[in-house]
Amino acid sequence: MEAVTIELDVAKHVFHVHAVDTQGQVTSRQRLRRGEIVSFFSSLSPSLIGIEACASAHYWAREIQRFGHDVRLIPPAYVNPYVRRGAKNDAADAAAICEAVSRPNMRFVPIKSVENQGFLMLHRARGLLVRQRTMTACAIRAHFAEFGIIVGQGRQRVEGLVDLLDDEELALRATARMALAVLVNQLKELDRQVDAIERELAQIQRVNPMARLLSSIPGIGPITATALAATVPDATMFRSGREFAAWLGLTPKQKSTGGKDRLGRITKQGDSYLRHLLVIGARNVVRYAKARSQVGGGWIEALLERRRPMGVAIAVANKLARIIWAMMTTGEFYRAKAAG
Repeated sequence: MEAVTIELDVAKHVFHVHAVDTQGQVTSRQRLRRGEIVSFFSSLSPSLIGIEACASAHYWAREIQRFGHDVRLIPPAYVNPYVRRGAKNDAADAAAICEAVSRPNMRFVPIKSVENQGFLMLHRARGLLVRQRTMTACAIRAHFAEFGIIVGQGRQRVEGLVDLLDDEELALRATARMALAVLVNQLKELDRQVDAIERELAQIQRVNPMARLLSSIPGIGPITATALAATVPDATMFRSGREFAAWLGLTPKQKSTGGKDRLGRITKQGDSYLRHLLVIGARNVVRYAKARSQVGGGWIEALLERRRPMGVAIAVANKLARIIWAMMTTGEFYRAKAAG
């Protein structure tokens, strides 16, 4: 089959292929089983392949690239406008992606390497464990509250409750002690697992050149640095630091019309995990005077006089995103005087 543009709608077992020629005429529509994908693309001449970005898309992109094809991953949000109304199925999705991949101004997702996917899997596992740890700590606090033992929020206060289980004078039945002991052991095990992943991420940060470079920025630690290095392997795909910040959802929404500019809250589009890490780092920058002087100097101080700290942290996160883009594209370490 001779084709110029081919779209692959990936799934677990059944895949859909939509191919067009140079005039945009449909040349093939096929359903393929998972075991037929490699042989199908190995028999084609080099073509433009479009795949909707998802969890398994990076694996298939690497496999198809081996045969000389130009593979591009498209964010699902950019495909939706090309789906025909009333035709939501795999074949229609394949046709929509085929249309979207040929647009001249379309933005694509960089294909992650096996190594980068491994880095990000550590981050995903850590995020799951942290959520489970928070749920377990809240459950321990709530169960103690049932017996009139109240403490404030915070991990340190929950650790104080854990010590109460060894108090024989505490009026707890054996069944309640057993239930709380199970939760306490689970909390300790989650702490151990999270610490192990964080040590591994710190080791990766020490040996990864890009992560080590980004760690020189105030507010950027090993977790954020390794997440950025794995998620954004090539920062030159963004034309500017503002475009990178917009990709992270750290730029304001625009509702401008009639020559009047109206800016709202940040869009919160893009990678929510990276945005979350940058906001946490920005809050630490706002909290400490030394970090404020290294990142923004008097700019942050003046902003704190007229805005709430959380709003200032969002602005600082936007600035950090621009600094990160500049450093990733130039390879230079952070210079506090230049930033100030």
